[in-house]
Amino acid sequence: MRLFWQPVFVSERLRPGRAMPLKIMGEEFTLYRGERHEAGGESSAAHLLTFRCAHRGTQLSTGWVEGDHLRCFYHGWMYDGSGQCVEQPAEPEPFCERVRIKSYPVQEYLGLVWAYLGEGEPPALPRYPDFEEEGVLEAGTYLRACNYFNNLENGPDPAHVAFVHRRSGFSDNGLVDVPLVSGEETDYGIEVRAQRPNGAVRITHQLMPNGFHLKGSPEGSETGWRDSLSWRVPIDDEQHLSFNVNLVHVSGEAADRLRERARRPEAPSPANEVAAAILRGEMHIDDIGQPPYIVNTQDVVAQVGQGAVADRGNEHLGRSDAMIILLRNIWRRELRALAEGRPLKQWRRPERLAATVGV
Repeated sequence: MRLFWQPVFVSERLRPGRAMPLKIMGEEFTLYRGERHEAGGESSAAHLLTFRCAHRGTQLSTGWVEGDHLRCFYHGWMYDGSGQCVEQPAEPEPFCERVRIKSYPVQEYLGLVWAYLGEGEPPALPRYPDFEEEGVLEAGTYLRACNYFNNLENGPDPAHVAFVHRRSGFSDNGLVDVPLVSGEETDYGIEVRAQRPNGAVRITHQLMPNGFHLKGSPEGSETGWRDSLSWRVPIDDEQHLSFNVNLVHVSGEAADRLRERARRPEAPSPANEVAAAILRGEMHIDDIGQPPYIVNTQDVVAQVGQGAVADRGNEHLGRSDAMIILLRNIWRRELRALAEGRPLKQWRRPERLAATVGV
């Protein structure tokens, strides 16, 4: 996972002049954005540093952003975006040049902050030209209290839609009945095909190592289906973040209305809380009607219901699980190659992928 760029934060939530603690893949970091520039009113770049100050080890995110630098809360040591110490206010003979904390490459793209947490020179940040086209781009994230692989394996499992999402935007728009599942490994991951009894075929794409591309369910007649990208990024073994990018294919007044709705403050989705009550047996999924967060709630119930870390040793897989089996085999192959020091497959996503909900 550290050999690939990973989304770690939603860009608009990282305010100028603020630092945030961040935990990704079992490690803690400090993410901050420089203060807003005077000229042009544009935000400074985002920076990612190690979690603690090199002086006495306090948490760096509690300090102050000054210009494009970060000052420690404890004794005022200051670091630039590369991790180089540039000030030691209490030292009569500063030794800043000998102190440097670790920093990580950061880029912003599609409304997300991306970081490369591996060693050495990072690869080029992957681009998704089809998500740069006209429309309304939405970026967001959610926390899920289970291992990221529970969510990752949900993608190449179209059979679950007929049951988990039997009352949702998916079913409202024809994704009903149990599909015949097929697919194959590609240059970018896996193409998954789900053919339903009426002949309609829905194509989704698993993007190695932890991405997914699909047509999402609509939230109103004027928006129609939306193209969605998501990345399942582990926090630790028992919880993960999903970073999601949606491109709604609208323009003109419809786009303006959608942007206006997006600017309105929204109450946090209660999906995790409702799902937890369902898993405790205090209510059933059918008790909650069909609120806007229904799909997320349904997925939480199914995935967290497997256990924070699923017991895959006691599974009984069938023909409909063929793409899950393929995904596991690819991961085993790549992890074995990594452990043995052999080259990994160089995954390449084309500029555009077929993502259909019909024939």
